[in-house]
Formats: sequence, C-alpha cells, structure tokens
Amino acid sequence: MKISLSLQQDFQSPELELKRAQLKKIIETTLRHVGYKEDCEIGIACVDLEESHQLNLQYREKDKPTNVLSFPSDIPEEVLPMLDALPLGDLVICIPVVLQEALEQKKTAQNHFAHLLVHGVLHLLGYDHETSDEDAEEMEGLEIEILAKLNIANPYQE
Repeated sequence: MKISLSLQQDFQSPELELKRAQLKKIIETTLRHVGYKEDCEIGIACVDLEESHQLNLQYREKDKPTNVLSFPSDIPEEVLPMLDALPLGDLVICIPVVLQEALEQKKTAQNHFAHLLVHGVLHLLGYDHETSDEDAEEMEGLEIEILAKLNIANPYQE
C-alpha cells in the first residue's frame, strides 16, 4: 500500500512537531488494521482556531472550533478506475484545540494528535460515532486497538 500525503501546516506550534514519516505510519497502521490495502491519498490541513470555527460552523452548524473535521472524498465512481490512488479525503486538525485538549486530558500533544489522526482516518473510511451507541463503541474500540499498535495508551481511560 502506498500512501500519498498532502500536509498543509497553516498553523504550527513548537509544542507539536509533525513529521511526515510518523503521520504516514499512523495512517498506514489505521488502514491496515481495518483491512484497507489500496494505494490512497489523504490530505491533512493543520489550522488555527478561527479557521476550525468557520469550517465547523459551515459544515456541521456548530458555532465553535473543533479538534478534527473529516471530509471524505466525493469523486464520482466512474472516475476512480482512472486514478493511480484512491483519494480518501481530507482532514482538518485544529492545532490549538489539540494542544488545549492534551493539556486538559494530561496527554502528550503527540499522542493526542495521533489519536485524532486515527479518529479522522476512520471517519474518512465511513466509520461514524454519532449514528448510534454501537457505532461509537465500535469506533472507540478500533481507536484503542490501533493506538495500542502505536504504543499509545487507551485515550478513553482517565
């Protein structure tokens, strides 16, 4: 499996150094865990509070910034055979929210970012925790298993 990663860092912080190789490892671990084997493309945009707030309001009608937004690809089915890699979609991750949540939850910023990246990739693959309690449990279970493979503790335990 080949992963093409587009990384746009509109907001950076010395507290959270993002390395392309590490991001790809997290994405690949997530994809392999759920049985995904195709070459793919994923975009990640790291944004500030204002942009996250604006996008969250526009797409989810929530008037506040959020940690991660997922935008699955909507390329028409008939175009897919012409592509070398399947575009899974884009993730928008708000770095100030990640840093604040990590602090509040007593986690490292790196580990919290990894959790949100796993969470976002699962959304791009169609998993959804907001549809039912069962779906939420399934998604959380996958996140815990994937993060364990990355040597990251269960993010849902206090």
